[in-house]
Amino acid sequence: MSIQVAVDGPAGAGKSTISKMVAKELNLVYIDTGAMYRTVALYAIRQGIDCTDVKAVEAILDDIEMDIRLEDGNQKVYLGDEDVSEAIRTPEVSVGASNVGVIPAVRIKLVELQRQLAGRYDVIMDGRDIGTYVLPNATVKIYLTASVEIRAQRRYKELIEKGTETTYEEVLEDMKFRDHNDANREFAPLRQAEDAVLADTGNLNIEESVELFKKIIQSKVKKVK
Repeated sequence: MSIQVAVDGPAGAGKSTISKMVAKELNLVYIDTGAMYRTVALYAIRQGIDCTDVKAVEAILDDIEMDIRLEDGNQKVYLGDEDVSEAIRTPEVSVGASNVGVIPAVRIKLVELQRQLAGRYDVIMDGRDIGTYVLPNATVKIYLTASVEIRAQRRYKELIEKGTETTYEEVLEDMKFRDHNDANREFAPLRQAEDAVLADTGNLNIEESVELFKKIIQSKVKKVK
């Protein structure tokens, strides 16, 4: 039986960063589900499709050739033969991902792939509805959060370091928009699973957050060293 660690929480909480580091230290395979939604959004944007146009997005789903590959222990996302792991990280794609994420047909298509990966490896998987919908029987469930202001500050710093032109105010508004979108969608909304451990990292640095995650996981899974 595979080990499944489900990590949920709002945008910018540090789910991906912390989960990647924990995966490496505990020899788990990291699965970034948000990257899959970003890839759908990227494809739609490149096709000139509005990501809020449900029918238009549904119409292109079968045309999207997405592949998740594990290279040197890291997840790479491919759109056709193109590695789009970096291209999907722009603010425009972030908003698009939140919009396509509320479309049931998109979630159904991607959840099937996510469950296949979780059945194949010992994984740590992060997203918005992993513990509540994607992996309801996960071995460990963690709900990661921090205030919207702290999350916006972290994301703004990250984008500036990557050379992306934006302002803190724009990032904050984007974060608030995504929080509302994620929590209020009809299909599998963002919420803390009843059996999830709450982890507020607002006052913790990355190293402290990683240690907190490891303690939570190791207390639940004796197999993980």
